[in-house]
Amino acid sequence: MAPSPSEPGDTSWVDRRDDSARSWADEAVRRVVADANRSADTHLHVFPLPPEWGIDLYLKDESVHPTGSLKHRLARSLFLYGLANGWIREGTTIVEASSGSTAVSEAYFAQLVGLDFVTVIPRRTSPEKIALIERYGGKCHFVDTPPAMYAEAERLAAETGGHYMDQFTYAERATDWRGNNNIAESIFEQLSLERHPCPDWIVVGAGTGGTSATIGRYLRYRRLSTRLAVVDPENSAFFPGWVTGAADYSTGMPSQIEGIGRPRMEPSFVPSVIDLMMPVPDAASIAAMRHLHDVTGLSAGGSTGTNLWGAWQLIARMLREGRGGSVVTLICDGGERYQHSYYNDAWVAERGLDPAPYRAAVDRFLAEEVWAPPRTP
Repeated sequence: MAPSPSEPGDTSWVDRRDDSARSWADEAVRRVVADANRSADTHLHVFPLPPEWGIDLYLKDESVHPTGSLKHRLARSLFLYGLANGWIREGTTIVEASSGSTAVSEAYFAQLVGLDFVTVIPRRTSPEKIALIERYGGKCHFVDTPPAMYAEAERLAAETGGHYMDQFTYAERATDWRGNNNIAESIFEQLSLERHPCPDWIVVGAGTGGTSATIGRYLRYRRLSTRLAVVDPENSAFFPGWVTGAADYSTGMPSQIEGIGRPRMEPSFVPSVIDLMMPVPDAASIAAMRHLHDVTGLSAGGSTGTNLWGAWQLIARMLREGRGGSVVTLICDGGERYQHSYYNDAWVAERGLDPAPYRAAVDRFLAEEVWAPPRTP
């Protein structure tokens, strides 16, 4: 609707009001917020550690969201951010660059508010995730290499007159890090009746960097003693970029652990809120993920294994220092998405990965209190 004077004959004020557009946006926001209101908070599981250690390990199970992953929170925040900013309107095509789970969740919310959704996605993305994107009405546009995703998503958004969600830029600002039921606030509310309600560490991976930014900022805002550790898989730019302080660090190589690790330092990654970063071998991530399933029956993806490996390292440090306490990490998504890959011995072997020595190290640690992982090449 073209701008019009606010009063007849008055050209000093311009009224940009569009009642029909505002009405559509109001309804879209209501639907997105109602989805959150229908969903109970995610579970906080206790991982079995030897009781004599005096240490508790908690797993916040983000796989129980309606779209099955931690990215459900991000997609909800990105949609609300885009709607509140007036970037998403009736008829807008939503475009994203995603390695999988964010696209699944954004396709869900696009369908919820009646918009078309297209994601630019690497060809190697798991077929299970592709099927989920399409189940929610999304379309997949494939590229051969992850670095090509960004420019192609921008091109598609311009071509369709759509909105590029750009999770890698907006993840750290779309979520209210001070509270409003973000993941950090939820963790501390759920821990309030535990014997160690203020954990020594929270351990997360970084895909966009949004989760670590939210948790790290919340810890400082609430003046909590908990420290934030970020784990990073092979080929990712986050760990070397954090160590060197190079904001433009790039490896140009894809991560084999879907959902975390990036070939470049992303705009949403906030190094200054992180207390510790730990590189994790891909084979260790797979060993930890499979150990979780064998011990607890919980089925999770490779990024959860990365988280667990980091948590066990920190628990080993606490034991050496003679300290009790608690550690919290995340179940990022469910293992049903990775039956063809991380749970498939042939697939793992084809990629030159050998989880067996790492699995043996975990078993020994939990049985004998000896942390002696294999040396990485």
